Amino acid sequence: MIYKNINWKHFFAAIAILLFVIYFDSITESEIFSAVMAGDIQSIRGFVSDSWLYAYGFMLFIMIIQNSFTIIPLILVITINIALFGFLKGFLWSWFSSVAAGILIFLAVRYLFSDYTSGKVSSRQLSRIEEKGFVYVFSARVMPFIPTSVINILGGLSSIGLKSFTIGTALGNFIYFFLLALVPAGIMSSGMNHYLLGGILIAFFVVFYWIGRFKGRRNRKMTMKSAWFHR
Repeated sequence: MIYKNINWKHFFAAIAILLFVIYFDSITESEIFSAVMAGDIQSIRGFVSDSWLYAYGFMLFIMIIQNSFTIIPLILVITINIALFGFLKGFLWSWFSSVAAGILIFLAVRYLFSDYTSGKVSSRQLSRIEEKGFVYVFSARVMPFIPTSVINILGGLSSIGLKSFTIGTALGNFIYFFLLALVPAGIMSSGMNHYLLGGILIAFFVVFYWIGRFKGRRNRKMTMKSAWFHR
C-alpha cells in the first residue's frame, strides 16, 4: 500500500516546516514584529494591551524564533518582557519561555530534522557535548559565546538525554537571564557602582571558568584511573 512507502519522519518534518514558515511569514510581516525588531516598547504595548494572554503567547513565539535562528538579540527579548510584565514576571517569563523553546527545538531536531542538520555539525562538536553532557549545556548557557540556536541543535543531534539538556538549560539560563535582566531593570543606573557590578560579573565568570577546568581535570583523572584498572 502507498502509506507503507511514505517516510513519515520526512512527511511530518515537511508539515512542521510548512506550518512554521506560514506563521513565521505572517508574524514577520506584521507591524508588531517590526516594533519588536526596532525595540519600540510603546508600540508593542499598544498592540498587546487588549489581551495579556496574546502578549504572553506572542513573546513565547518570539523566544522560539530567537532559539531557532538567533536573529533577535536575547537582551532585547528580555527587555521587552520586563517592560510588558514587570521585572519579576518579565524575568520569569523570559526564563520559562527560553527553556520551553529550547526543549521544542531540541525535540524537533532529534526526531524530525536530524537528517537535514546532521551534515552541518562536526563530529568533534557532538563528541564534546556527549562527553560532558549536563556540564556542557550549563556552561554554554551561562557563557554567552555560543548562540542559543546552536546549543539546541547540538543537543538534539547528540546522544545527550532530554533530562540533562533541560536541567542544564534551566539552571544556566536562570543565572544568565538574571544578569541580563539587571540591565533593563535599571540596576546599573540606580546608584549601583558600575565598577562594583563589573567586578562581580568578572569574578562570577572567572570562578565558573575555574570550576569548569577543575571538573574537566577530575573527569580526565577518573577516565585514566578507569583505563588503568581495566588493563
